[in-house]
Amino acid sequence: MIARRWLKWVTPALLPLGAPAALAAEAIPHASSEVVFLAQIIVLLACGRLLGEAMQRFGQPAVMGQLIAGILLGPSVLGAIVPDLQHALFPSAPAQKSMIDAVAQLGILMLLLLTGMETDMGLVRQTRGAAISVSIAGISVPFVCGFALGEFLPDHMLPHPDQRLITALFLGTALSIASVKIVAATIRDLNFMRRTVGQVILASAIIDDTIGWILLAVILGIAGQGRIEPLPLAETILGTAAFLMLSLTLGRRLVFRLIRWANDSFVSEMPVITTILVIMGVMALITDAIGVHAILGAFIAGILVGQSPILTRHIDEQLRGLIVALFMPVFFGLAGLGADVAALAHPELLLFTLVLIGIASLGKFGGAFVGGAFAGFSIGESLALGCGMNARGSTEVVVATIGLSLGALNRDLFTTILAMTIVTTMAMPPMLRWQLGRLPLKPEEEARLEREAFEARGFVTNMERLLVAVDDSPTGRFASRLIGLLAGIRRIPTTIVPVEAAARQGRSRKPATAERMKRLVTATADAVERDHAETEAAPEPVDIRTQRQDAPAEETVEREAQKGYDLLVVGVEPEAEESGFDERVARLAEGFEGPFAVVVARGGHRRPEPGRALDILVPVTGTAYSRNGAEVALMLARADHGAVTVLYVRSTAGSWRRRLGTAWVSGEDEATILREIVEMGDRLGVPVRTAARTRATAADAILSQLRRTRHNLVVMGVSRRSGATLFFGDTAAATLAESPRSILFVSS
Repeated sequence: MIARRWLKWVTPALLPLGAPAALAAEAIPHASSEVVFLAQIIVLLACGRLLGEAMQRFGQPAVMGQLIAGILLGPSVLGAIVPDLQHALFPSAPAQKSMIDAVAQLGILMLLLLTGMETDMGLVRQTRGAAISVSIAGISVPFVCGFALGEFLPDHMLPHPDQRLITALFLGTALSIASVKIVAATIRDLNFMRRTVGQVILASAIIDDTIGWILLAVILGIAGQGRIEPLPLAETILGTAAFLMLSLTLGRRLVFRLIRWANDSFVSEMPVITTILVIMGVMALITDAIGVHAILGAFIAGILVGQSPILTRHIDEQLRGLIVALFMPVFFGLAGLGADVAALAHPELLLFTLVLIGIASLGKFGGAFVGGAFAGFSIGESLALGCGMNARGSTEVVVATIGLSLGALNRDLFTTILAMTIVTTMAMPPMLRWQLGRLPLKPEEEARLEREAFEARGFVTNMERLLVAVDDSPTGRFASRLIGLLAGIRRIPTTIVPVEAAARQGRSRKPATAERMKRLVTATADAVERDHAETEAAPEPVDIRTQRQDAPAEETVEREAQKGYDLLVVGVEPEAEESGFDERVARLAEGFEGPFAVVVARGGHRRPEPGRALDILVPVTGTAYSRNGAEVALMLARADHGAVTVLYVRSTAGSWRRRLGTAWVSGEDEATILREIVEMGDRLGVPVRTAARTRATAADAILSQLRRTRHNLVVMGVSRRSGATLFFGDTAAATLAESPRSILFVSS
């Protein structure tokens, strides 16, 4: 079975090398350099994709298939079977080789950019104690072993015996760093991403990668001198430290602003991706200028880009697709081409490779195990940590490739490092699967997993950007306050579109004052952030901005909607005192395809400074949109330290129950629906009161509850009905017409 599956995927990769081999070997040498370059790209992409697919079907990472594809296309296999074709396809002429090498060098930077984007610094902060312990121990033990091995190597195995130190440093680095991409993929496949051990393994791999690239940058600075010079080494370390400090403070804000500016200002296709690539290139040039390798700049750029609030899933997938589909197969394929597997037939080199694999595996496993035990993990959990950290993958290939290009490694050492990388990477997934399957789920883990599952399927918890259309009226000011609460509690970037206030009762139209609305939203959001800050440090302000008004508000909203927003909130005063929604509200909502909310201010909220906290009434019916409305209400109450009452409403109008004059409802339905909202409140730390009423209409139940209580806001999850006018159904229409309290309609 295994053999048939293997042949199913490998055979198509080898077919092009059969009958046409002689013809290709004859034709390629006479082709132009551009044609040869194109042929190289096609072969590397096709073989890398097919073998990567085969590897994934065996539970192995795709990069191993791409690396093996390069080995098969290199002198070890294709060169031994059809040498003329191999030499014709991958000639050694410097001019021809530099073309494909340029793609590989760009691929290194792109790969580091993607690695940085996948670096979850929030996860590192959550598990920092245990992760740092595992990472430091897991790096130091194999690094010392690898460095010692390099110091004792015989001279004939070194590329430059007088630069033994540089080779030893590269060996230590190659043996000590785990590959966060391989670790993350394996843990994700095992559905252990949110388990405590899985998070610590992933966070430790992130720290490994971060330390590894910084360490490699310093080693490359040393390699540039050929030996350790105190003054240049100090300059390299200080320059690296200054670059990191500035990048993670001022640079972080600058990157956020640049990405948002590109997203909001350009009308051409994919401006954010261009901006990200420019940021990566500039930061790579900066690190190169301070004497360290450009890879550090690309990696840090990826971390900053990955933290940007404007980086939507769509943009992330577009950039990831470019890197995974083009640059990764070419880079790893060329890395495999540089290996000479035939050299492993030499007994001395084979013995050295086995020793290298043993030191790498035992050193990494032992170091991570000791670090886990020191952090308080059980023996079983520490074993899982040791198994999970013993994967090299793409990181070691990059380290070895750079070492080969700089002359710190020769081809034999490069081949042994690739062999160690393949063996340890392919051994890690089955070992980790076996050990993780033996770990029981702890009660605290179960509670945390339930909370995270709730957030994953939540309505508000998945919002990335808010768009607000408000005027300078009581309704607009109240809407601005609600948006400030929502943006502050979830740190959601918000864009405000000012709308001209309507003329009412003989008064002239009042021009929109964008700055006043922005100040109100910002002040509310900042107050919420300070009040709910998890640390004593001052939180970074939420990104609140106003959109320049160069067109009617309806056109501005429609144009802004194309830039990626998760919710539109409309807060404008109606032009006349009549039931139903103002036509301007309908026009504003019409230009937005996603979920939207409409605010209506009444009662105390029509005064400039509403006094008491929100006391919210939430009617629920068991529908998905009423659940979304309840989630919005709970978030607002949490931000404002308010109260929530959930009212189960079920109309009996026109039913046999009404004819019998009974107020009977299904107790099972009622209990289930109310219990779900109460559990949502428990997870968010908001106490929830419940009530259930059945009247001739649901609107009667809502209005009766408002008359009997002191609620000051009704939040209704609604669904828009088809038609020319904005209509949410009879219950919403009756509530809008008769409610003495403010209303927030949430249409999802």
